[in-house]
Amino acid sequence: MCFSSTPRGARLARRLCAHRLDAWGIPYGTDAHDVVTLIASELCANAVRHGHVAGRDFHLSLTADPATGTVRIEVTDTRGERLPRLPAAVPEDDDGGRGLLLVEALADRWGCSHRAEGGPGKTVWAECAAPGLT
Repeated sequence: MCFSSTPRGARLARRLCAHRLDAWGIPYGTDAHDVVTLIASELCANAVRHGHVAGRDFHLSLTADPATGTVRIEVTDTRGERLPRLPAAVPEDDDGGRGLLLVEALADRWGCSHRAEGGPGKTVWAECAAPGLT
């Protein structure tokens, strides 16, 4: 789905993710549900904060593979020159800068690639084990 590149858009994307996971058999309140929703939330927030281009939206794609019990989260924005990097260190009193550290710690795999459709921007993706997929 396509969302406005605003905090409200990121919040709606997180809610869509949470609802979709529940519909796929990963209920609210389970570890898998909370982890995938948190990762989606961080990637969407990064798209809004670091990938925003005026007048352009970001895209969220969720796919599930019941055979492997894996959920893939893809967030695409239009800022291809701003690639995600893990911070070397974040001061304790800083109120931001830990999103990718959470993704790194919680996802089984994550990375970044050029937009599949060839337009400007990038896709940041993460894959997570999600027992209970139907």
